[in-house]
Amino acid sequence: MKKASTETCVCAGVDVGKARLDYAIAGGPGPLYCANTPEGRAEMISFFKRHGVRRVGLEASGSYEIEVVDDLREAGFEVLVMQPLQVRAYGQFKLKRAKSDPIDAVLIAQCTAACDEVREAPDARLAPFAEHLTFIDQLTEDIARLCTRRERFRDPRLKQQLNDDIKQKNALKRRELQLLAKAVRLHKDLARKLELLISIQGIALPTALVLVIRMPELGKITREQAAALIGAAPFVHDSGRYKGQRRTGGGRARARTSLFAAAQAARQWNPALKTLYERLIKQKKAHNVAIIACVRKLVTYANTVLARDKPWAIKNIS
Repeated sequence: MKKASTETCVCAGVDVGKARLDYAIAGGPGPLYCANTPEGRAEMISFFKRHGVRRVGLEASGSYEIEVVDDLREAGFEVLVMQPLQVRAYGQFKLKRAKSDPIDAVLIAQCTAACDEVREAPDARLAPFAEHLTFIDQLTEDIARLCTRRERFRDPRLKQQLNDDIKQKNALKRRELQLLAKAVRLHKDLARKLELLISIQGIALPTALVLVIRMPELGKITREQAAALIGAAPFVHDSGRYKGQRRTGGGRARARTSLFAAAQAARQWNPALKTLYERLIKQKKAHNVAIIACVRKLVTYANTVLARDKPWAIKNIS
């Protein structure tokens, strides 16, 4: 993440819809709109260039923004993809109660101009890998649903049909995982990351792929930032004499889910995690609290081995 001066930076905002884009320039022209098509996006980009726009902000909107972001970055703009929560909070701060797509475009432009930190553009190689990984995640979810459904049936024929579906999806999942790993390993730097991550007891190939693809920042951030990024960092809730319960939240949900599952198994044979888990359980901590602590340790180990470019070893990593 880098600091960005907003004094001479002309900022714009785009409200992304499935079929339409509303856009505006902070303190300038707009809102205008165009179709969310290649032709419409070209029209919007031309407008931004004529008005000297350098940075464009928009909300993540369930994949409808992907082509917009790609076109804007290809055109040379600095693109800021914000969480809807950020824009909503900014609107509350500005006491904006009215809501429409054009109004949101202006609000996003203002919010973009107010941001003083902008993330670097992600590695373009990772986008297709992330899509492939999401497909594998959805196969896992389908299998879990089929297993739950199977428990409710008595008819042998129907249960056999469900068993066949589960077997078929498991086979497909294994094939897709192998294809993804093969594609990632074609890149020397990503293959090295996989090798380092798999050296950690408790992180197998599926989890290593998730960390390489969904958390590319690992190895370049602090352990605290890594824990927060995956949503395993406890945040304080204190005010005056009130001492609230520490809770975790936010972060990258799919990566956290994968690491949570890995930690469940890793606590049984990774010596460091086993010691940590047993100590917390003896302190009367809940199972989930202890597992989240193990998740935090695992992401710390992952961040450390990537930063040092050395395989995991208990004596070198605390």
